[in-house]
Amino acid sequence: MELSRNASMKVRFGVIGTNFIVDKVLEAAKLDSRFELTAIYSRTQEQADLFAKKHNIPHTFISLEEMAASNLIDAVYIASPNSLHAPQSILFMQHGKHVLCEKPFASNANEVKEMIAVSEKNNVTLMEAMKPTLTPNFSVIKDHIKEIGQIRRYFSCYCQYSSRYDQLKEGIVLNAFDPKLSNGAVMDLGVYTIYPMVVLFGRPQKVSATGLKLSTGADGQGAVNFEYDGMNATVLYSKIADSNLPTEIQGEEGTITSDRINIINNVTLKQRGRNESTISTPNPTHEYYFEIAEFINLIKEGRRESSINSHENSLITIEIVDEIRKQIGIIYPSDSR
Repeated sequence: MELSRNASMKVRFGVIGTNFIVDKVLEAAKLDSRFELTAIYSRTQEQADLFAKKHNIPHTFISLEEMAASNLIDAVYIASPNSLHAPQSILFMQHGKHVLCEKPFASNANEVKEMIAVSEKNNVTLMEAMKPTLTPNFSVIKDHIKEIGQIRRYFSCYCQYSSRYDQLKEGIVLNAFDPKLSNGAVMDLGVYTIYPMVVLFGRPQKVSATGLKLSTGADGQGAVNFEYDGMNATVLYSKIADSNLPTEIQGEEGTITSDRINIINNVTLKQRGRNESTISTPNPTHEYYFEIAEFINLIKEGRRESSINSHENSLITIEIVDEIRKQIGIIYPSDSR
């Protein structure tokens, strides 16, 4: 594409979604001089107009087909409900638009495979917006992992009580716990613990999951054990309880610990027989900046996928999530498509 060959051109973005995550991503995106916010889609003109005014967006759409076909955008950031990720991504890629899609990439592995195939057919960039793996402090972990010897265990935890759970207990089902939208704990929070594991260690040999299925049919929490050649991994995630447990990578010669997995601020290295040292660097900019910069780099360089948030890593992650859901008994309507 001409766009990828001209490094001086801005990348004109459309946005699908008007939630608080979109606000944060746009804050970060505006720090990249190559980013140009051109269009917003919403189901209603009123909501589209409100969001356009808030972010000074010149064009609004209430038709996805019209937005996809428009020559006003080069790329789209998709932050709609999980069940819509795949069909919306596919629609825009079929119209030659590059796609940055929020995590989880799609409802299931079949959808992700189709997304990857459409990206290849139309020669457009497709990337999952999994932010922590693209940050400087995740790079720090990768750079220092050789210093702890033979890896024996990966442990990660992301448990955050959802205010929407209070409403669920009152009989009000909101999006966060609605399986029709492919929502629940493993999709919302669990993927944050699994994706970095896949980037670091690849596909596990075995997955053993337990979890709590809520009255809606979505999961509220889970615990998963993984087997690798010579090492084990365990992840915990929950939307119905809190935890402050860190993420650890344990080796025969030492341990790397990070404070959180979704936002990695502090990373320490403790080698056996030595004092613990801080190896993290202060995040130089907005936490969401790095995924935007990576995505724009890919477009400018004419590459269809990231080497970190790669198509393969996204596919392995969703295949793991599919297996977890199978073992717990979580079924989405999208699974039958």
